[in-house]
Amino acid sequence: MNFSGGLWGERRQPPVFAGAKKCSDVVSVFTGAVVVLLMFRVSFREALQSFIYFSVCLCVILLCCAIVRLNFPFPPSSPASRPSPVLCLVSCNFQQLLPVSIVKVWSEDGAGKVVEIPADMTARDVCQLLVYKSHCVDDNAWTLVEHHPNLGLERCLEDHELVVQVQASMSSDSKFLFRKNYAKYEFFRNPLNFFPEHMVTWCHDSDGSIPQAQLLQNFLNSSSCPEIQGFLYVKEPGRKSWKKLYMLLRRSGLYYSSKGTSKEPRHLQLLSDLEDSNIFTIITGRKLHNAPTDYQFCIKPNKVRSDCKELKMLCAEDEQSRTCWMTAFRLLKFGIVLYHNYNVPQQRKSTNSSFSAPVRSVSENSLVAMDFSGRTGRVIDNPVEAQSAALEEGQTWRKRTHRMNVLGSPSPLHPSSLMIHKTQVWFHGRIMREEAHRMIIQQGQVDGLFLVRDSQSNPKAFVLTLCHHQKIKHFQILPCEEDGQVFFSLDDGATKFTDLIHLVDFYQLNRGVLPCKLKHPCTAVAL
Repeated sequence: MNFSGGLWGERRQPPVFAGAKKCSDVVSVFTGAVVVLLMFRVSFREALQSFIYFSVCLCVILLCCAIVRLNFPFPPSSPASRPSPVLCLVSCNFQQLLPVSIVKVWSEDGAGKVVEIPADMTARDVCQLLVYKSHCVDDNAWTLVEHHPNLGLERCLEDHELVVQVQASMSSDSKFLFRKNYAKYEFFRNPLNFFPEHMVTWCHDSDGSIPQAQLLQNFLNSSSCPEIQGFLYVKEPGRKSWKKLYMLLRRSGLYYSSKGTSKEPRHLQLLSDLEDSNIFTIITGRKLHNAPTDYQFCIKPNKVRSDCKELKMLCAEDEQSRTCWMTAFRLLKFGIVLYHNYNVPQQRKSTNSSFSAPVRSVSENSLVAMDFSGRTGRVIDNPVEAQSAALEEGQTWRKRTHRMNVLGSPSPLHPSSLMIHKTQVWFHGRIMREEAHRMIIQQGQVDGLFLVRDSQSNPKAFVLTLCHHQKIKHFQILPCEEDGQVFFSLDDGATKFTDLIHLVDFYQLNRGVLPCKLKHPCTAVAL
């Protein structure tokens, strides 16, 4: 009979024959031991005592081995590949305690990155993970966007929201986007710009003299009862028509008045609650829903995945009104949690550095400032000295570039000079005006948000797209020639610059002819 098996397919004996073979081996060993003792002229009585002693010891050893074999029936394998039972138990327990989920995040250029995250990971943690993996600057403006292409909706996740829970409520065609949103907490810095006096009820009681701190306290304090009021267009369910109604937003929900502007309880009808809903921006345009204006937004219940009939479609008169309604919805829904989300990066920024500098990624923090002015280089430990050395190096580079232009060595129109601005995060090449509008709106319409693009009408010119007071404006950057050299200017040659980098650096420090300084570059990161 052929008994084969095991890991390597070795030939094995049946259990009965294997046991008999082991017993015969034991008898042979003891017989040999007795013969050896007799050869050394040991008496038969002493040899018998030694034989009994060794037999008892061997039986105890075999019994212990049998007990261990029964309690730990591991498959036969090599000792190196055999896992430890303690390690297996610990690893299994950790996997049960810390479940992980697979999340795919997409960037603006259509590239995606798959990350494995635990169930308790927040949106802020995922953003910091992506910032670290993408080697970009962490300026606390990055956010995860919940995007529903079939519904034409998207919203920015709050920093405290659990990504796995949000993903569980999304449909199969929905996805997460990774982009910047400078307006996420802008209302904490300039609340009066977000809440006009005629839309907030307590402003009438205080004759418009309410300070900014008290305005936000009324929203964050759960015992207060702030209200946002005004007219909105509401899409009628199952129809393409819109109806203009007087609306009230309270902590208990969004209401509309069935009789003009009456606030009496018998005239107020609940349109949507805040607890089980989220507010989204509609990105499909006004033509799809036959909207009266371009300023659409939507209240989506959390249980809705792909049914458009359950959506509450709304439309405001202008961008300021839409921003007021959407910001108040977030404040009344999350309350003091939003203020904690806003304070965390501010406190981290103040403790990390003693001077005003942007928060950098881990890869950039691994670099050190060096001084090579002497015979040997030295590390600059003082951060103030390091910052001044960087500024001095930049000024030296500019003087060197200007001297080369004067001497006739590459001019500003040399290919190397023309290409240098294409490496900047604020330059977006040949994009249309509509695409520039879309990017500015997506990243938050705050004062100073800008980008630079190629001009469509003049191939030698560029266009600066700037946001100011929630309005997007375009300024043409024209080339001008002087003494055989070509410069770029925003004010018809009154202020000239050798390249676009100099121009942007200047208007980041000086307003000049612009309505405000350049503050936030409109960027797109590749994951």
